[in-house]
Amino acid sequence: MTWKLALAGCGNVGTALLEILHRKGAELATRHGFDCRVCLVTDPLRGVALNPEGLDLGTLLEKLRNGGTFNGLPEGLGSFESLLARSGANLFADATPTNLTTGEPGLTHLRVALSRGVHATTSSKGPLAVAAEELESLAKRHGALFRYEGAVMSGTPLVALIRENLAGCAVTKVEGILNGTTNYMLTRMEEGLSYGEALAEAQGKGYAEADPTADVEGWDAAVKVAILSRVVSGVALPVDRVDRTGISALTPEDLRTAKEEGRRIRLVATLIPDPESPVAKVAPERLPLDHPLASVRGATNAATLHTDHLGPITITGPGAGRTETGQALLTDLLAIARLAREEN
Repeated sequence: MTWKLALAGCGNVGTALLEILHRKGAELATRHGFDCRVCLVTDPLRGVALNPEGLDLGTLLEKLRNGGTFNGLPEGLGSFESLLARSGANLFADATPTNLTTGEPGLTHLRVALSRGVHATTSSKGPLAVAAEELESLAKRHGALFRYEGAVMSGTPLVALIRENLAGCAVTKVEGILNGTTNYMLTRMEEGLSYGEALAEAQGKGYAEADPTADVEGWDAAVKVAILSRVVSGVALPVDRVDRTGISALTPEDLRTAKEEGRRIRLVATLIPDPESPVAKVAPERLPLDHPLASVRGATNAATLHTDHLGPITITGPGAGRTETGQALLTDLLAIARLAREEN
């Protein structure tokens, strides 16, 4: 089967996905049976590239490297449905920027794709924060598969681990460092920097936005806990039901004192799944040094899953990065292709 892919968003992550598909296209077809042609790319700054027979990725990537725009029609949100129809795409990848308040523009794109029965993946937390239940229902109603590996720990496959490799296990508790920005800041504050100095350094390295509120006040991690509630137990958990405390009140002295007591402060996202009343929170925790999350430093993410059959399992890896998140989209696309083959 030939898969025809539409991509929305051609910033760092979308471009990384295109690079992987260009570089590894033959290998993906041979090893994974994933014969994929990119037929549509839309981006608010770059414009639209559309060819139902498949775009020339080499030419497309060259334009991106040179800062050029695509040939094609200027895109508005209202035209996405017609563009998707004209492309003939049966796969859709959303790599648009995250907006935790509106979910846009990814939310509209995903609604359109899933309503047409187009299988979809997103690396954006925004649509899931705003309308996860709606999107899951749309996918089910129209026979589409919907995945979102990259929305939680970027390319580190936490969602796939829970869904597939731990199938049959009950996950009784999740503890995670799910925000690389705050973990980087806490690491640097432990080394003596003030909160302001650590934040400025994180912003200089591109870990933190100019407005760091979503990271330092725990919103980003809270959204990820809400997503994990659905993955672990199928329970929809509104973000405002996640108890949330950020790191802005912490001082280097707090971290030094904790270390003297044989502990290390980390911003920990905790989920105890329960069909009736799940417990979910994000807060700084004073972890003993032998806790698996205490040794996680810098912008790294990690999660410890407590299970009934295997005990605690910890997965550690990058929680951000252009190639890493592009890989998360690819992981979802390959999973969708595999599941679609199995259904047929």
